[in-house]
Amino acid sequence: MDQRLSLLDYGFSARHQGKVIKNLRETGASDGDQAAMMQSSPITPRAGFTLPVFACAGAIAALRHLLNNPLPNPELDSQPVAEQFAKTEVMSEAITSVTLNLVEPAESATVAIEQLALLSATSALAITRSEPGDNLDLTRHTPIWSQVELNPAAQTEQLVIVGGEGVGKQLQREGQAAIYSYAQRLLRENLLSLLPSGMTLKLTITLPEGRALALRTSNAAFGVVDGLSLLGTSGIAQPLSAPGQLEEYRQQLRAKAAEFDSLVFCIGENGLALAPMLGLAPERLVKTANWLGPLLVEAGLLGVKQILLLGYHGKLIKLAAGIFHTHHHVADGRMETLCAIAASQSLPHELLQRLLDSPTVEAGLGLLRDAEAVSLVYESMAQRIDRRAAEYIRKQAETNVWVGAALFDRQRQVIVKSLIAEQIWPSLR
Repeated sequence: MDQRLSLLDYGFSARHQGKVIKNLRETGASDGDQAAMMQSSPITPRAGFTLPVFACAGAIAALRHLLNNPLPNPELDSQPVAEQFAKTEVMSEAITSVTLNLVEPAESATVAIEQLALLSATSALAITRSEPGDNLDLTRHTPIWSQVELNPAAQTEQLVIVGGEGVGKQLQREGQAAIYSYAQRLLRENLLSLLPSGMTLKLTITLPEGRALALRTSNAAFGVVDGLSLLGTSGIAQPLSAPGQLEEYRQQLRAKAAEFDSLVFCIGENGLALAPMLGLAPERLVKTANWLGPLLVEAGLLGVKQILLLGYHGKLIKLAAGIFHTHHHVADGRMETLCAIAASQSLPHELLQRLLDSPTVEAGLGLLRDAEAVSLVYESMAQRIDRRAAEYIRKQAETNVWVGAALFDRQRQVIVKSLIAEQIWPSLR
């Protein structure tokens, strides 16, 4: 298969590469010659770990350090103080790394421990630093503090996990810490086996930079405030935004395009989960992550005739502004785009100003709902997305593809389907 899209150099357009291939065929060059000329060296993206893994590694290190190096505590130990001090004369080796069970996947991982300290006779603190691999991830190198306390007063549960400063709070769950199911499983699996019989443990996870970093995410749109989430369904942070990951998505797209000429592009897991519930055929789904532009062009080159873009409105709105890589590190302008589209529908100036000042597109959607203007604005947005996406493919691949958009909110409720989306929907079932 000849490689028509440059992974890194977008200046060498697919349109130009297509002409090169056409000229090669006209001169009788073999497919092997074409492949040799067009093939780039493969890029293998480096995976990292999700935030829960680093929090868990720190907790393991702190607990081991506390158990191996007890400080004298007359209130908790019946031994004379002199004997307790004698136990600390031979300290265990410093813990510089921890190997833990990731649970998902069922394999182990080793994480470096940056700092480690006893805080008292019953508590210890370990600090790790996030490493998400070859990903455009704003949590890269952020510190994670894991503080453990043995036998806290009045605690009856064997393990209590607390979100400290910088860990987000879930508005829909009365401020409960945003430490989700995978993180909970990971911590329990690794910590309970180390805890001596009859003891209880309290773990407090702190993200010192979490509150500031959260302002640069869409967490608030999903009801998480004041910090970051410890989320994910796996311990592995797949490099979805790394250039090398694009090649994997292109291979998946090729396989789908070989079977179907009508496909559904889903940016992330929310769209992939919602699509079957809407009656869309799972075998037609293509995950794009943030690489919408290159994959739209690739689909055009592969002969795909119809594409439904199914995504969270806070992502797809960028296409309405001509932004075809949707990661927030690359470009934003979401509120400006929403305000401009609303202005094109002659909405009142006061409402436009409030839209522009909204902290998130989800908040902007709420304002439009209050003003009963959602259909007016979002139908225009969807049509604009359709047009910009089709023009992008036509310019880069010199082919016409029908593109329709369906946008949903944070509750996975569809806000709008464009006219083209409605027309191509039956062929995608």
